[in-house]
Amino acid sequence: MTQAQAAESTARSYYDSEDADTFYSRVWGGEDIHVGLYETPDEEIATASRRTVARMGEIAGVGPGMQVLDLGSGYGGAARQLASRLGAKVHCLNLSPVENDRNTRLTKEQGLDELLTVATGTFEDVPVDDASIDVVWSQDAFLHSGDRDRVLDEIARVLRPGGQVVFTDPMAVDGLDQSSIQPILDRIQLSTMASPGFYTGGLEKRGFTSVTFHDHADQLPTHYRRVREELVAREQELSAAISESYITGMKAGLQHWVDGGNAGKLTWGVVHAVKS
Repeated sequence: MTQAQAAESTARSYYDSEDADTFYSRVWGGEDIHVGLYETPDEEIATASRRTVARMGEIAGVGPGMQVLDLGSGYGGAARQLASRLGAKVHCLNLSPVENDRNTRLTKEQGLDELLTVATGTFEDVPVDDASIDVVWSQDAFLHSGDRDRVLDEIARVLRPGGQVVFTDPMAVDGLDQSSIQPILDRIQLSTMASPGFYTGGLEKRGFTSVTFHDHADQLPTHYRRVREELVAREQELSAAISESYITGMKAGLQHWVDGGNAGKLTWGVVHAVKS
């Protein structure tokens, strides 16, 4: 099994688990699983999460009729926001059948079937034609890939000339000795995290122009602190549906993200580029 296949299997097993599905659907309200842009330190997670989608949509200029490919789409909250508010046609690709089932159900309930499709697959092997997509979109998903170079290759392949890529990802800061974030690497079960330089340099190497990293490093520890606070505040309620071992591990894992962000070892933000 290759590293990419192993990473795919690990991520699918995790997100398909009953504990993970229950946790993410309840804490985020079943719509989003990504880092928010917080205007105040104690803002609601869902509000901050929707703001991230709106900001990314502005950066990429997403509008009516545009073909958007959402890689690692989770529950489809961002895709439905792009479809309902901006009129985009969104193709969701995600490796978790459990999440995809929820995405499909919520999409039907909200009457967005004609603007949104859901497929099971990985972003290292995208089932989309060459040069057919206007915007490739992703939120906090590429860190789970065991072959991020292949992900960038696929982005370049599916975008039409002049198309755009816009994504967020939790990253290690450039030049970091990543042994110092071993607890986080252990949690995602990979040997490395990407860095802003990896993504911006990789896109430039593939001929992308206007490559920009919008740095919002402070939002990473804010977000994971808010999620941990929500978990602790609702622990008694959640413990009726989620195993004690999962809750214990999640509290520890979230704290690692908070500590890494506050120590200046991790960063997060929006990467944007245009295909030549």
